[in-house]
Amino acid sequence: MTGKDAMSASTPTPAETATALRTVVESALPRLMEMPDDASARRAAPGAWSAREIIGHLIDSAQNNQGRFVRAQLGDALIFPGYAQEEWVRLQGYAEREWGELLVLWAGCNRHLAELMERTPQEVAARARREHNLHEIAWCPVPAGTPTTLGYFMADYVGHLEHHLRQIRAVA
Repeated sequence: MTGKDAMSASTPTPAETATALRTVVESALPRLMEMPDDASARRAAPGAWSAREIIGHLIDSAQNNQGRFVRAQLGDALIFPGYAQEEWVRLQGYAEREWGELLVLWAGCNRHLAELMERTPQEVAARARREHNLHEIAWCPVPAGTPTTLGYFMADYVGHLEHHLRQIRAVA
């Protein structure tokens, strides 16, 4: 999905996005659990995140987006604070955390997020919002001033998650 699709008819419903998120998590989790703890700590290149740090980032992303998705249902704009991703990963010490513990937290956060998505009324998710900062915070940005929807932002979250899971698979 790209920013130009931000108002397209192809944006999935919240229930469809929730199903997609659950499918991604339940499909990835067994493979991730097979990764040895020491392998999850290795970096593919200097300065790159390890699998632990990528999963930590995805935990932070799920938690930040949980608040965003709730607030979006309570207001008219899709304007949310960003967060300093590198610093969040570093300050929470994901590189030193136990792999299995991180996976349990990651899966739980995303299962909860899928539940929130599923509970989002379609009319709320599909409502066009001209006021947004998805040009700054979305994985596939939407140009400022271009109307978009909460449904788009939810689907964008799943795309972001899949992107990072592909990064882990590439180094595993």
